Amino acid sequence: MLRSGCAWRLVPHDLVPWDVAYRWFRCWSADGTWDRVHDQLRDAVRVRAGKDPQPSAGVLDSQTAHSHQGGAAIGFDMGKRTRGRKRHILVDTEGLLLRVVVHAASIQERAGAKLVLADITGRYPQMGLVWADAGYANHIDARLIDWADQHAKLRLEIVARNADVKGFQVLPRRWVVERTFSWLGRCRRLARDYERKPEHAEAMIKVAMIRLMAARLAGEDVHPEGPIETEAARRLDQDLNPK
Repeated sequence: MLRSGCAWRLVPHDLVPWDVAYRWFRCWSADGTWDRVHDQLRDAVRVRAGKDPQPSAGVLDSQTAHSHQGGAAIGFDMGKRTRGRKRHILVDTEGLLLRVVVHAASIQERAGAKLVLADITGRYPQMGLVWADAGYANHIDARLIDWADQHAKLRLEIVARNADVKGFQVLPRRWVVERTFSWLGRCRRLARDYERKPEHAEAMIKVAMIRLMAARLAGEDVHPEGPIETEAARRLDQDLNPK
């Protein structure tokens, strides 16, 4: 259902009845089972990559998703001219999900960032640095940077786009979170927000990452596709194998 994008009621009849699958999905979303599975796999992937299970730095960004189903926390993003929700994610330097908060698209980036970063150091004690784009702060308004320092005990570093360069740019550190959104985009269910509850939308993102990390731990090779992932793979190899 997640990979193909079909509705719950269209799950093939030779599998588990759709209402049984949905009931377990809903129960595991409520009792934290998806979180525990996801976090265990993320720690295993980080250890396999030679990193400490506890991250010390992260990358923050949001993505606005169309919603036509209604439900809770639906808003209108004036910047993207989109009705729906925002997926606010914090990932580690490998692009693995650390935290996701789905909220109304009408909530600005700086307010949404506080939802993601609040108490983040309690969950990840070694976290000390977060990169974000210029939409979160600028030279006129540095309130989010001050808030992160005082309340979240984090240093928020803004990675600004070079205004002199036209077209697509691969920004330092920022490409990591863009690649994560690209990974999520492989699941057609996430092409739009079809969930009526934000917590179910968050669970779908976690299940997508569970699927990706399980495949990685099983040794399945995923080759980069398109210019963004190709450039991201090149930069990752450059970071891991400096000359």
